[in-house]
Amino acid sequence: GGAGGLAMVLMVVMGVSGSGKTTVGSRLAAKLGWKFYDADDYHSPENIKKMAEGIPLNDEDRIPWLCALHDILRREDSSGQDAILACSALKRMYRRILVSGASAMESNQPGQPGENAALKILFVHLEGSIDTIADRLKKRRGHFMALELLKSQFDTLEPPRAPENFITVSVEKSLPEIVLEIENAIFQG
Repeated sequence: GGAGGLAMVLMVVMGVSGSGKTTVGSRLAAKLGWKFYDADDYHSPENIKKMAEGIPLNDEDRIPWLCALHDILRREDSSGQDAILACSALKRMYRRILVSGASAMESNQPGQPGENAALKILFVHLEGSIDTIADRLKKRRGHFMALELLKSQFDTLEPPRAPENFITVSVEKSLPEIVLEIENAIFQG
């Protein structure tokens, strides 16, 4: 809020595992004084159990989770609070749910105008090659991710494209450079 009158911002920092979403999102939020959410903190106990057993989540598992994340973003939006969410959001459908909530699922039914107005979210896609990201994951102490799992993330990834509201930032850059690039995009765009 405050004077200066910049519109409030809802941002989702997205990308495959190891692209640095949490690091970038939390650093940016700290720098700007915005709220930060990590999507991984909002999985249901069932989802957490599945993941712990190495069973990949399917869309059915993810939809209620994405709807819950949408509700958090909507709440921040209605209270005029800038917020950043770190979320892989690999598929276009997942991003649609973050924007529109459960109504994204019944795209053929016109929602109640006003009530289900789509949120204006800026998606920041942290993009890097599978080699770069595999290297980064190897350097992370205590973080093990099988290459097969990383490959499956890249197979699932549907990079954002028009008319989605997004910017793409290369993970080849340093953290301060990435943060600055996103800031410039917000405050100039």
